[in-house]
Amino acid sequence: MRASMRRPRRHKLKAEINVVPYIDVMLVLLIIFMVTAPLLHLGVDIKLPQVAAKAMHDEQKQPVLVSVDRDGKLYLTLGAGKREPVDAQSLVAKVGAFVRNNPRVVVMFGGDERVDYGRVMQVMVLLQQAGVPNIGLMTQPPVAPEARHGRR
Repeated sequence: MRASMRRPRRHKLKAEINVVPYIDVMLVLLIIFMVTAPLLHLGVDIKLPQVAAKAMHDEQKQPVLVSVDRDGKLYLTLGAGKREPVDAQSLVAKVGAFVRNNPRVVVMFGGDERVDYGRVMQVMVLLQQAGVPNIGLMTQPPVAPEARHGRR
């Protein structure tokens, strides 16, 4: 009878943390970061000047000029040629061919100050697709205060 009256033995409680679920969570986070990290590096590489902007002087007197008007229309001037309206596909084709034939040519890009920034980025991506290694940004020099008053 004594055997049946015995109390069941209680096991001692262990104060340990189960780390297996934490390892699973960490592996899932690692996979998420590995997948999303390459997607975060989107953009157009531009070599920005380190000093105040000056006029560019290069051996090449006739640069390639790409411009966008306030409506987002593209215009291209190749060397000494005339300014002509182009679409995105012909811009990539023409600039790409010109840059392949003249690898040291300067490519300058200018946009109307009222054009959408997204459109500017689209054009810069098109120039990157055309194989342009460096893009110069065109600006207008500031108007002197006395010249502004004389314009009325």
